[in-house]
Amino acid sequence: MRISAGRKKIRIGDLLVAAGAITDEELQEAIAYQKEKGIKLGQALVEMGMISQELLNLTISQQLGIDYIELRSCKLTEDVLRLIPEKEVMRYRAVPVEIDEYNPNVLKVAMSDPMDIIAMDDLAILTNMQIEPLLTSDDEITEAIGKYYGNQQAMEVAEQYRREREQEGLTQAEEDQMNDEIDNSPIVLLVKQILEGGVRQRASDIHIEALETSVRVRYRIDGALKKVMTYDYSLMSAIVARIKIIGGMDISEKRKPQDGRISIFVDRKEFDIRVSCLPTVYGEKVVMRLTSKDGLTKPKSALGLGPQEMKVFDGILSNPHGIILVTGPTGSGKSTTLYTSLSELNTEDVNIITVEDPVEANIDGINQVQVNVKAEMTFAAALRSILRQDPDIIMIGEIRDGETAQIAVQAAITGHLVVSTLHTNSAASTVTRLIDMGIEPYVVGDALVGVIAQRLVRRLCPKCKQGRYAEENEKTLLGIPENEEFGIYEPVGCPLCNDTGFTGRIGVYEIMPVSRSLQAVIAKGATADKIEEQALKEGMLTLKLAASNLVKDGITSIGEMKKIVYEAGDEY
Repeated sequence: MRISAGRKKIRIGDLLVAAGAITDEELQEAIAYQKEKGIKLGQALVEMGMISQELLNLTISQQLGIDYIELRSCKLTEDVLRLIPEKEVMRYRAVPVEIDEYNPNVLKVAMSDPMDIIAMDDLAILTNMQIEPLLTSDDEITEAIGKYYGNQQAMEVAEQYRREREQEGLTQAEEDQMNDEIDNSPIVLLVKQILEGGVRQRASDIHIEALETSVRVRYRIDGALKKVMTYDYSLMSAIVARIKIIGGMDISEKRKPQDGRISIFVDRKEFDIRVSCLPTVYGEKVVMRLTSKDGLTKPKSALGLGPQEMKVFDGILSNPHGIILVTGPTGSGKSTTLYTSLSELNTEDVNIITVEDPVEANIDGINQVQVNVKAEMTFAAALRSILRQDPDIIMIGEIRDGETAQIAVQAAITGHLVVSTLHTNSAASTVTRLIDMGIEPYVVGDALVGVIAQRLVRRLCPKCKQGRYAEENEKTLLGIPENEEFGIYEPVGCPLCNDTGFTGRIGVYEIMPVSRSLQAVIAKGATADKIEEQALKEGMLTLKLAASNLVKDGITSIGEMKKIVYEAGDEY
């Protein structure tokens, strides 16, 4: 261990001031903010923008002679993790990493505050080993706790519940009653663990399924489902009952599908969870869609648009009236693009009203209306009322029928800007879909100002992606001459990406602004092929071309590109 400092607690603020990273005034401001928020000083400095996380880590690391460790890229073994109990890991925000290869009596521990002498003394007594601190960020500590300790705790809780149930011999009705009343029962903790685990592992959906003899929990991470846990079947009804309680659903109704909503805080961030319960042959299946309150409203730069695409995107958004449509299958990031567009347009001098089913994220300064079929508040009914509310911009969650399409088009022609989504494969086929919904071609041509078709592809893990030369058929797909050698990247898998080879996703866009000449083509009732032909002449980049650019830049793999080629119905 390299910290001595006379066994005196060194304060991070003094250290940063001494290193010239921050001023004394900034330190006092950050201390006030830290007290108000109840967070660590380092985190307060980063949140206030006084210092970047990287500079903070570098300064502490250099000043104290401590190594910095990227915890998420380490593979931690079960034997080492067992050396410090979970309770102490949470208490001291310290994760055991490895035993020193030269001295088996030294345990390397990742800490967000390696200057906490008391924590190191306690851990030394607990493990009967010398503690060598390694610096890491608080976010990485949180991620490691969720990844390595969550399942273990969940299994213990599940086992405790099963034993309690066996001892008490409760009937199903009594058990439901108990789950309704007890607020700190093992099931409450188990459900909390499942939700927090999903958030920390970046899941977009959590699936809880009743199989014949067990309960399976899967997370959808970067578009792919991954099994994380199986429990005894006896826990199923209690898990579902707990989710129904917190989701505001009817706990006694087990034969009909139900929808609910949960709002939770995980690591000081608010998450909105949409819950769907569906009766299956072995019990109710629960699917929960996770969205971060600030996750849908990203800055434009985070969407993954190239410089040319950004220019076209801005051009479409600058139209004072007309319809802008975002299209693509479920889970292709349409809502994120819509909300980003709205945030961009949200200024004090415009009245923005949305009609959604359901409202996915609340945005300050925007009037959001929730569809309620029981109260006869359909998309069409809400739109009629909205038009009497003096709107400048209207957002429709989805155009599902001819009536909604008709009102949207009328609103666009009468001087409103309308943004909405539609389920189609490409930008050009969106035009023909509107015509199929009963809108006259010349009206579509007049109302439409732009269409954005999009998909999501997984990003290759920067740590483990591996280069190789493209094969003949791959060169053809990428539009590279056969005689030219070209390098592409493949997924491999490492601890950083959970052995998947991918971390996160990026949008692939086909943006079609409706110019005068394209308007004329649409007004004649042309087919999707003819519309696409004209758009390509005007410089539109297809989904296939946009995806191939990402492969050429080493951002994604050829396998991910092929999925888009198939989906968009392009020639392979």
